[in-house]
Amino acid sequence: MSQTVLIHATKPLLAEKAAWLATLAEERRTSRHTLAAYERDLRQFLVFLTHYNARPATLGDLTDLKTAELRGFLAARRRDGAGAKTLGRGLAGIRSFIRHLEKKGLASSAGAKAMRAPRQPRSLPRPLSVPDAKAVTEDAGAFAAEPWIAARDVAVLTLLYGCGLRISEALALPGDALSEPTARSMPIAGKGGKTRLVPLLPTVLEAVAKYRRLCPYALHPNEALFRGARGGPLKPQIIQRAMARLRGGLGLPESATPHALRHSFATHLLSAGGDLRTIQDLLGHASLSTTQNYTAVDSARLLSIYDGAHPRARRRA
Repeated sequence: MSQTVLIHATKPLLAEKAAWLATLAEERRTSRHTLAAYERDLRQFLVFLTHYNARPATLGDLTDLKTAELRGFLAARRRDGAGAKTLGRGLAGIRSFIRHLEKKGLASSAGAKAMRAPRQPRSLPRPLSVPDAKAVTEDAGAFAAEPWIAARDVAVLTLLYGCGLRISEALALPGDALSEPTARSMPIAGKGGKTRLVPLLPTVLEAVAKYRRLCPYALHPNEALFRGARGGPLKPQIIQRAMARLRGGLGLPESATPHALRHSFATHLLSAGGDLRTIQDLLGHASLSTTQNYTAVDSARLLSIYDGAHPRARRRA
């Protein structure tokens, strides 16, 4: 018995889909897991349009995509059991593809921009998991307009997670910062004028080096290292917006902010056995109690240490 194969898109549209995925992989360095999710989400949307229009989806269907069609797709996915995080990621992928087409004059992103992402479940502010933190730093440039901006976003977020910097500290770095490939630490001027020394991971240096290679502006020592699209100092709001797009793309909660990467830096160090006072120094906290609150200390882990170390806590056999 032969099986009917659904043709869900015309060849020109499928060619643009392949070009979009290649751009994400090669220029934006999007992780293979995110690429697979975006491919699946877009394929599901094109299948929806095929059923909606009773014919294979075409580039013309995306030329002026209406919010009603996007709402219909999200409603159908919700009926199939998709949650808010999955729907948000799906919408982020579709928007990315529409922007790809818009750059070539093949579509307008007005309808996709007007569509609000599904409301994500509210959660208390908390650090990211280790896999989510890695995904953020790997995919930070997935939605950037230019390769150099993608490299910039990766470098900034890698600094926040890899060094535990405040976003203001990262954006205050001068143009000659992190230019030595063999550097193992750097001084950071924190709150209250206090300077601390933070270690440098190779991945941090590699991310900044790539940004330096691609940045179209001269990075002078007396000017900012990280630049905006027009060459001026990069503003925190730009990184916050980039992180918001990542939240939608990766299905992360609203608590996943640039500052949450600093929380994650501290919490992950502590969970791996780092000393609390050392982490206090790395963060530049004046009070140890601040560091304790900041690291979202794993109470189960602390109780386990207590039970194993305190003489009066050891239970009799």
